[in-house]
Amino acid sequence: MTLLDQDGVRLTVDPENDGAVATVTLANPDKRNAQSPAMWRALAAAGRELPGSVRVCVLRGEGRSFSAGLDRRAFTPEGFEGEPSFLDLARGPAADMDAVIAEYQEAFTWWRRPDVVTIAAVQGHAIGAGFQLALACDLRVCADDAQFAMRETSLGLVPDLTGTHPLVNLVGYARALEICATGRFVHAQEAERCGLANLTVPRAELAAATADLAAALVAAPRDAVIETKALLQGALQRDYEEQRVAERAAQGRRLHALAGLGE
Repeated sequence: MTLLDQDGVRLTVDPENDGAVATVTLANPDKRNAQSPAMWRALAAAGRELPGSVRVCVLRGEGRSFSAGLDRRAFTPEGFEGEPSFLDLARGPAADMDAVIAEYQEAFTWWRRPDVVTIAAVQGHAIGAGFQLALACDLRVCADDAQFAMRETSLGLVPDLTGTHPLVNLVGYARALEICATGRFVHAQEAERCGLANLTVPRAELAAATADLAAALVAAPRDAVIETKALLQGALQRDYEEQRVAERAAQGRRLHALAGLGE
């Protein structure tokens, strides 16, 4: 069932398992799923349109590449039709530029919402904004031809689409700095070794491996998965003793629910 199809983004929900699995597809393969402000608005809309039945959302790209990053028109004086060019933004008030970038970031923020586990299925290039979109998801399954690169610094910019926080958490500060500052490619095998990828499979097996992971996630009780995701996300901000308290509180809620006692 297709719920959204606009500006190179398609949202579908599988009717099996009571609509527990949704797929967001980057559907502009002729441009290797290059991103634009219109695509970012469509990605944000996909998050808003996600039905409450969805427990797992898969993000994939059609064609040879997951996403080759920002459409090069962004770096021209003309920019995108009907959009302020990046150069115009730079010349305008700082508050306006901040507000526009914050709007762009909305395409990347909802993937870590507490009630859904998100999986990026990555093949080919995931460059710049494409890399950051893959990082926005909770989990990443990569084809053996996947290539990640953070090119922003090489262009005199910084990664500003929410990718820096998950990158540091996944690979550590020193590796993250080296990846971003050099702009080099991180190939699939290295991505798995350093924690960027949960799993690397042959290109022909990417869809099946992603579906298997989604099915395994749906098999567990939903509320237990939600509580576990919240615990693990919060562990990044808590110290050891605070995490112990959080674990006890979460387990108390689960035991009350299983006993039919409510909160």
